[in-house]
Amino acid sequence: MAFFQIALLIVLGLLTLGLGLWGGLALWFQLPGPAWGRMLASGLWCCMAMSAYAALAGAPGHWRWALPAFALATLAMAVWWHGIRPSHEREWADDVARMLAPQVQGDIVQLENVRNFDWRTETDYDIRWESRQYDLAQLVSADLLLSYWMGPAIAHTLVSFGFADGRRLVFSLEIRRERGEAFSALGGFFRKFETVIVAADERDIIRTRTNARGEDVYLYRLQLRHDQLRKVFLGYLERASQLRQHPRFYNTLTSNCTTIVFELARRLSPALPLDYRLLLSGYFADYVFDHGVLTPGYSFAQLRQAGRITERALEGSAQDDYSRLIRQGVPGVTPQELGQDPLQP
Repeated sequence: MAFFQIALLIVLGLLTLGLGLWGGLALWFQLPGPAWGRMLASGLWCCMAMSAYAALAGAPGHWRWALPAFALATLAMAVWWHGIRPSHEREWADDVARMLAPQVQGDIVQLENVRNFDWRTETDYDIRWESRQYDLAQLVSADLLLSYWMGPAIAHTLVSFGFADGRRLVFSLEIRRERGEAFSALGGFFRKFETVIVAADERDIIRTRTNARGEDVYLYRLQLRHDQLRKVFLGYLERASQLRQHPRFYNTLTSNCTTIVFELARRLSPALPLDYRLLLSGYFADYVFDHGVLTPGYSFAQLRQAGRITERALEGSAQDDYSRLIRQGVPGVTPQELGQDPLQP
């Protein structure tokens, strides 16, 4: 019996410490007001948690009401947390100010609010939102892109679709930042950001990463049949429509730029397993390679080396055909896509 009591106290103690840490961070990221006020609230909450933990441990000199007081505070915290709702009604940053509005009639897709900014720096850009129409019967390719912004384990995941007429469209699940707000991976666990699906021109959403932000970007050709390309493309539009109707919070772990690609891939292959590389998104291309979806006949190291587009993007001029430039030498890309005669050696 003593063993179970000790085990129960250990579990309750760990739960109390966990609630203390979680609640302190939740207050820091969600309370309005200046930093000192949020820090004070977080500190008081952590002190309450420590007092409750000390009472559980039987430490002398701690008031008996520390545990019930913390229990009531936890209940109040839960009610407050449940009341935090995502919204479309905020003052958004320019690059996420509009939401994609798709309409699908058979093979014809009409898209409103396709982003095509001209980025000179992260803060100097021309705003341009466009209406575009695509024919899904002309969908011929898809490329996986990983943009590394914080070491080798963390990358932003994008998918670019190519059409027979040479046009391309990139989809990206991103945080919907408010004006003046910066991304925080930790804040992404605490309902700090809403989610948005961005559909954009490659010169916008990829070039800003290579040329304006200084990120390291890799491109891999996906080996998908036409019916699979169509299903993934429409999957992005479906998610965009859902988000337009029902705002949703971004979550660093469960709802991010990589998990949506995995979710859509599972529509094609429901048996795809979970993997640590879904969390460490910088290794996601390696996961895709292991499941036979990248160009065959090459090692992953070869695909990665050939798929690094950063230097080509930086060396090119603003007048170059950006999509052709970055695909030079990428395995799986056809000569026609590069504007070359397929009969030439």
